[in-house]
Amino acid sequence: MPELSPLLETVSTTATDLWNDSCALSELEYAIEHGAVGATSNPTIVLQVLRKELSLWRERLAALPGELPSADERALTWRLIEEMAQRAAKLLLPIFERTGGRAGRLSLQTDPTRYRDAAALLAQAEHFHGLAPNIQVKIPATRAGIEAIEQATARGIHINATVCFTVPQALAVAEAVQRGLARLDAATRATMTPVCTIMVGRLDDWLKVVAARDDLAPTPGVPDWAGIAAIKRAGALYAERGYSTRLLAAAYRHHGHWSELIGGDVILTIPHGWQRVFNASDIEVKARWNDPVPPAALAELTALFSEFRRAYEPDGLAIEEFEHYGAARRTLRGFIASYDELVSVVRDAMLPDPDKETV
Repeated sequence: MPELSPLLETVSTTATDLWNDSCALSELEYAIEHGAVGATSNPTIVLQVLRKELSLWRERLAALPGELPSADERALTWRLIEEMAQRAAKLLLPIFERTGGRAGRLSLQTDPTRYRDAAALLAQAEHFHGLAPNIQVKIPATRAGIEAIEQATARGIHINATVCFTVPQALAVAEAVQRGLARLDAATRATMTPVCTIMVGRLDDWLKVVAARDDLAPTPGVPDWAGIAAIKRAGALYAERGYSTRLLAAAYRHHGHWSELIGGDVILTIPHGWQRVFNASDIEVKARWNDPVPPAALAELTALFSEFRRAYEPDGLAIEEFEHYGAARRTLRGFIASYDELVSVVRDAMLPDPDKETV
């Protein structure tokens, strides 16, 4: 019997699942070969995919303005995003059908500029829900997003909370999902697969920014435990309270974001580059989910960083603070910048720069 890759061994021998952190078709095919049962996207990912697979999309980009003559550049951008998602969803459809809808979904993110508008997020979620049978809709864990998550769940839409870094956000998402599920009939409720992403690496990143800003001197490597600590605490609370939502770890920065989470009933959405690194490694595939964060590291994070305490304590943030937390602001700004850049790519297809044309 051939030896399993580390990632395939992870999903074959533990409760942990793997998703591909991209809707790029070539990367998704590799991930599926190594056990992936889902995929995700966001504006930054879509922009990266367009650059990597431009040959696959150049003709479509040129054709869209003619097919939709009255559409503005943002409407055309969303058509492109949706078509990219539909192609990836089709690749995952056999998994979706084989598992009866329990896996095989493509997460498609709502407009990052609408993070304050619950009605707009819900309307777009309903639209995305109809694009393919295996679409999961990403809604930010902002104040408006929490409201939209509850309403979307109550309408039978499978959600994936994003722009989430903290235990308080994860708990608010799970509670919103529970309220939404309670409004569904039992048969529909049993089919739902809600997910809450914790962007573990982005929490680590934020604490490093805070350390530089505030002249703090953490022990080398200690900030790299922040995201792991947050998702493990959220996981323990999810299990204790019996939530229906499943946690997902995203934003990989080092192998601990895989190795330390192995064995949990969680999803790991891993970028293609990190998948190759992990598969080429000799790191032992061993269940570590229930292993505590090193006490010294947790004590230092708690003592040194008020921003970690806000992220780690269940009541560390009020819902009104979610979108103002540093990691959230950094991420929303990044997503919006990528979205604006993506719109500019579509603009070039609609209105090619005449100064760059050759006769």
